[in-house]
Amino acid sequence: MVFQAGERLHLGAEAEVWAGTWLGRPAVRKQRRTRAWRHPDLDHRLGHRRMMSEARLMVRMHRAGIAVPALYDLDPSAGIMVMQHMPGRPLIDVLRDDGLPASFKQTALASTGAAIRNVHRLAITHGDLSTNNVLINEDGHATLIDFGLAAVDYEVERFGIDLHVVDEILGASHPDIDGAIEALLAGYTAEEERQGPPMEQTGGAVPTASEVLQRLENVRTRVRYHG
Repeated sequence: MVFQAGERLHLGAEAEVWAGTWLGRPAVRKQRRTRAWRHPDLDHRLGHRRMMSEARLMVRMHRAGIAVPALYDLDPSAGIMVMQHMPGRPLIDVLRDDGLPASFKQTALASTGAAIRNVHRLAITHGDLSTNNVLINEDGHATLIDFGLAAVDYEVERFGIDLHVVDEILGASHPDIDGAIEALLAGYTAEEERQGPPMEQTGGAVPTASEVLQRLENVRTRVRYHG
């Protein structure tokens, strides 16, 4: 792989992520980390399967015109993926930046909702919708990243849980942002109104935005009841 490493962006339990260049292009390298508590053969098989799934879904979304990183190179045996370095700051930093106007943050949240809906319209759930996995560019437009837990699904429950994850994170980590989840959900709904009903995918019909929002309310009720 022709990747020149620059700055390490993230060191987590699952992967180490570096910014750099690939054949002169700004790029990001994701290196899967081994899990010592697993049998090596099992760890390799699980890691290989997850990285292949992530790569396939990224290619699918990119071909559909969704703003996600383009895949540049892949070595699943070594647990390495190289992808386009997307511009922007993590949403968590944008929401915590006191120097940014409230209107910009509302725009970023609405754009995040639209980005999530665009992914959902392809019958793909993200699986880890934290404010670290959303990049916001200088115009307030959102890009989703890190699809390591993403999956193809047609059950409305998984889509509702996707939104519930970001709902919980916004409430816990950004309680000072008035109407944060409302702005995000408004963007989610507006994107569906702009594009119309989702097209049927190879596996069947995709839940509509309205159906997903109804399931989100159901998930919220269950969590409050059991909590």
